[in-house]
Parts: sequence; C-alpha cells; structure tokens
Amino acid sequence: MTAEQYCPVSGMRRILLATDGSIYSEGAIREAINFAKKCSSKLYAMSVVEIRTDYEAVSHQEVEEAIEIEVGNHLETVKSRAANEGLECEITISHGDPYQDIVDEAESKNVDMIVVGRRGTKGLKKLLVGDVAAKVIGYASCKVLVVPKAANITCKNILVATDGSSNSEAAVTEAISIAKQCGSKIIALSSIRSIDEQENATANVNKVIELAQKENVQVEALTPMGRSYDAVVEVAGGRGVDLIVVGTYGRSGLKKMLMGSATERVIGLAGCAVMIVKGEGGKAATV
Repeated sequence: MTAEQYCPVSGMRRILLATDGSIYSEGAIREAINFAKKCSSKLYAMSVVEIRTDYEAVSHQEVEEAIEIEVGNHLETVKSRAANEGLECEITISHGDPYQDIVDEAESKNVDMIVVGRRGTKGLKKLLVGDVAAKVIGYASCKVLVVPKAANITCKNILVATDGSSNSEAAVTEAISIAKQCGSKIIALSSIRSIDEQENATANVNKVIELAQKENVQVEALTPMGRSYDAVVEVAGGRGVDLIVVGTYGRSGLKKMLMGSATERVIGLAGCAVMIVKGEGGKAATV
C-alpha cells in the first residue's frame, strides 16, 4: 500500500484548522483536510475576527459585521471543500486574541493536532517572532503542524532532528511512528559545530537507528557540520523531505521555548511542513 492510503499520525481523532483566510492558509487548509480524510478525524475550522480601533469613517460595529461576513464566507468555503471529500467540518468564529482563542478552542475540543499556515520567507522576524503561529506553538498542549502555502505532505521522506534530549526523543518517537504507518524512511540528523561534538552527535543518531530498526523502519543517519537549523533546512531541501519533525517542551511560554531558538528558525525557513511535538519538560531541544 502507498503512503497515501495510511493515516500518517496515530491517535488523530480531532484536528483543528486555524485559518485567517489569506493565501498563506492554503497549505494548512489542504493538509488539514487530507489528514482528516486519511485518519477519519473530526475536523474543526476556526478564524478569529480582529477589530482595529483606528477606523474613523465607519463605526466599529459596521467594521466588525463586514469582517465577520467575510470570515464566515471563507469558513463556509472550507466546510464545502471538506464536504467534497466526504468530511464533516464544524466551523467557529471567535472575537478575541487570535493565539489565545486558538489554544482555548483546541483545549475545549480536546484536539490532537492544530494545523496552521506560515507567512512568507523574508527573515525570522517577519516569519515568526510575535506571530500567531509562534504563540500557538508556544502555548498549545497538542502537536502543531505548520504548513507553508505550497507544501504537500506525502510522508515519503521524513527528517527528524535530534540533540539527544528528552524533547527530541519525543520527536524521534513520532517520526518513527509516522514512517512505520506510511511505509517510508526517515533521516536522522544531529549537527555539530566542531569535531569535538562528533561523538555525541553519532551517539544521538545511533539511538535513532536502533529504535527505527526495532520497528523495521528504514533510516539514514547524518551528522553534518554547521548551525543546526541551517543543516536541517539544507538537508530537507536537498533530499526532497516533505515533513520535518522537531521536539520542544511543555507549555512554559513563548519566550523560554521558542524565541531565538533553532526550532523557530527551522519552522520559519524550511520549504516543507514542520510538525512540532511536545516533550515532557526541561530545556528546549536545540535540534
């Protein structure tokens, strides 16, 4: 059977798509529907209406009503696309802080994964710092899948980044599980900045090899020289990777968890989708 016939992620009962209606949400919409179809998941779709306070020509109520109509039309389109694939899709419009509303909705619906889009490729600050996607990643308790608008997830080539921490162990477990479900292979990567780090990096990828072989999953190990996020992005682009799996810890706030981290840069710069898996706690993985 091909990868397309399998549910890539086990235990995917409920999926929340967070969309702002922009072109940058297209990849997230497409992949959320694909995952829900493959996994027979319940699909929820939501948008948050943000009201600016600097309008003078019309009242805030008129502005809100106009935006809500536009958002509602967008969500109805998403619902229709899901229906064309034989899926029911429950839609929600909220009116609060975007990231908080998304996290709250995920909690209330007890979802297993949030799917969000990603904007642009013009530098880290424009990509993620202060962005809704980054805050959702920072505070949600479930998996988060970040999908660039042109990305397609086939799970044929999966890259997992590991630094040997408990957080990256969670990512390794997830990557191996996905590869086993899809009959695909994984690339295990642990980068080094100097030759002194070679032994540790080799030990990190060897652990992945051992775990993958126990599950009869094909694995390739790499320990490239360079900054971790550069190595991950370059290997992913050069090897046709369509899904990167990285780990990060718990729910301890955006600044501690993502700000300036290699994980954030991977999410921002990779051309493919990135799945963020939560570890049990402690120091954030450096991938």
